[in-house]
Amino acid sequence: MAYTSVIPVRRLDRTVDYVQNKEKTTPKSLEEAVDYAANRDKTESACFETGLGCTTTSAFEDMRLNTLRWHKETGVQGYHLVQSFAEGEVTPELAHQIGVEFAEQLLHGKYQAIVTTHLNTKHYHNHIVWSAVSLEDGKKYHSNSKSYYTEVRALSDTLCQKYGLSIIETPESLRGKRQYEKWRAEKNNQPTWRTAIRQDVDDAIQQSLTWRQFLSVLERKGYEVRMGRKYPVLRPPGKERFVRFKTLGKRYTPEAIQTRILYPQTYCPYVEKPPAIQHGRLHSEKKPRRKLTGLRALYYRYLYELGALPRKPRRPSYAVRQDAYKLDQRIRQMEFLSKNNIDTLAQLETYRQAKLGEIVQLTAERKSLCKTNPDSSHIQKINTALKQLRQEERLCRKIAEHSLEVQQHLTEARRDRAEQQQREQERARDCHPNIDLTL
Repeated sequence: MAYTSVIPVRRLDRTVDYVQNKEKTTPKSLEEAVDYAANRDKTESACFETGLGCTTTSAFEDMRLNTLRWHKETGVQGYHLVQSFAEGEVTPELAHQIGVEFAEQLLHGKYQAIVTTHLNTKHYHNHIVWSAVSLEDGKKYHSNSKSYYTEVRALSDTLCQKYGLSIIETPESLRGKRQYEKWRAEKNNQPTWRTAIRQDVDDAIQQSLTWRQFLSVLERKGYEVRMGRKYPVLRPPGKERFVRFKTLGKRYTPEAIQTRILYPQTYCPYVEKPPAIQHGRLHSEKKPRRKLTGLRALYYRYLYELGALPRKPRRPSYAVRQDAYKLDQRIRQMEFLSKNNIDTLAQLETYRQAKLGEIVQLTAERKSLCKTNPDSSHIQKINTALKQLRQEERLCRKIAEHSLEVQQHLTEARRDRAEQQQREQERARDCHPNIDLTL
């Protein structure tokens, strides 16, 4: 696994040699950061130093001249990133290769950088120091918590997965990933949980002749609408937070909705471009002869509700439609359960523990090879096997977590369907009341 941290460097004119002061923990100037990163006592060899847009021997001077060229001598002058790897997971060569690829993909050649690999601890780690001033246009590199999780951390994790290394997952990183995945899905016209809200709003518009009727239809669908504020909001059924109308798109502001109600021919219904879904039955390599039970039955029913299986209901409930963008993920989980004949959480945990045992064994074997024969081609085979094992282990953890969510959504879907049937029966009685014609 790789742990990353980014430290901004503000003072450029401070000429203190950080290497001579062992008590300091973080360099406070760009020059100190460069000196510390290039400390030969820690790198043990010049072959673990790489300059990008500058030379390793004059990295600080090259960065300073570029800063003076664009008159950006104030503010943050650069960044110092530390990328640490778990003990025994990487060789020095692989650690440095990952560091160089990371810097190239993060900076795109716009910023001068120096990449060094320190071998003075059991945990090999890279120091990447780069100038905050662009070579191309003089614009500054900006770093914040959002860019850290969606760019720096995400890129580091991707490279670790590429080379079969483990990654660290925290609530903050997962939240950042979710936001980035949502943005990417909307950019590619793939359905998200907001798609279900837009569809319900479109349905309500088609059933309404006035704004009041529109609000009534949304309330019957389980939405809560609040208009008496600067930005009108609505809350979908089962959600804790409200959503602003304007965040759904230009056609979903209150003004645009009222116009669509008054002039329905002017607007077209909202249409997403979901990925093509091939309908069919899911089965394992050995076709089960008995009725599906447990986790496989749960996922089979859920995919049925999502419309990935035949006999799709006319209109799935919001509880299920909000997960339409997770359809591919749910299908993979169902195929995994069917392939390995897993029906219970206990069986799933047993399978996961077996994979963890294989991971520990292969990791120890790779560590031994790195010490005795670092050029062995068998190391790459072990990396490939570890990558597959870690993917399966993560998939087991996600299924254990998501199965509870799937069960909850199915329960909400059944409740919504029962409530909808009850409302339809009540409307039918209101339209056709029993009239006593006897005198």
